[in-house]
Amino acid sequence: MLHLRLITPAGRTDDVVRLIEKTVGTTHLVVLPGAARNPAGDVVMCDVAREAGDELIGALRDLGLDRTGSIAVENIDLSLSKRADKAEEEAPGEGADAVLWEQLTDATHEESTLSVTYVAFITLATMIAACGVVLDNAILIVGAMAVGPEFGPLAGICTSVVQRHPRLALRSLIALLVGFAVAMLITVGFTYVMDSINLFTKVRLAAERPNTNFIYRPDAFSFVVAVLAGIAGTLSLTSAKSGLLVGVAISVTTVPAAANAAVAFAYTEYRQAWGSTEQLLLNLMGIVLAGTATLLTQKWLWTLQRRKISAP
Repeated sequence: MLHLRLITPAGRTDDVVRLIEKTVGTTHLVVLPGAARNPAGDVVMCDVAREAGDELIGALRDLGLDRTGSIAVENIDLSLSKRADKAEEEAPGEGADAVLWEQLTDATHEESTLSVTYVAFITLATMIAACGVVLDNAILIVGAMAVGPEFGPLAGICTSVVQRHPRLALRSLIALLVGFAVAMLITVGFTYVMDSINLFTKVRLAAERPNTNFIYRPDAFSFVVAVLAGIAGTLSLTSAKSGLLVGVAISVTTVPAAANAAVAFAYTEYRQAWGSTEQLLLNLMGIVLAGTATLLTQKWLWTLQRRKISAP
């Protein structure tokens, strides 16, 4: 279930209440006349089944409530109510299959912002991965994958394509390109520092490295895994199961490939640098294609389901 807290101009409250009452899957409607101060107006609260949430939020935006008042949405972790159970039963479809497009756009917008924190995380992840490739340590590679924040901009690109938000696409692309560029540049400098104190050596990088040589040797499986990870990551976002993103992060070789490319470039091992770059691009492309296809499929299936239910 979702909890909606709305601030409505006094003249639109009746329209908002009627809209909520006629939306299947809503319950626990509360109206507090004159309770809002900034902006001034009435406060309207209700609970709605997740599968009916996107329709209701869209209709509220059509009333202009996002401009003249406020629409706040929260997930309800626990609701002990017969009325809530009945509302979920009446709402068409399954909550796990429903996509809240406004929430998804807002979440990916935040995750794809080029901020100091984002750059710090992707740089630290790349530096950790650099230690992993030189030491041939798979544990460090997995740790770096978990730290890397790059799935946010990738999800932003997928969402922007489906929702036709060019600004989100540009923001996400800038975060992705600048983030990786800065991280790789700093990792090159990090490599020189580590080499100067004899912690990194070219011999170690050029060794066989049985645990990490896959990073600069992309193959068909690299693309297949990236596609599967892109599907899983997108489903975890749209179903609000964000805990699954950690598993997605450690299944794709994006940050380790960037790290290996940076270290290899620092040591003029251009064959490894190019192979790692191929691995990076292959993973990024697979995730974006799979994520976009997943969102398009979800949108089509949900629209089809709604049409079947509304058909006489």
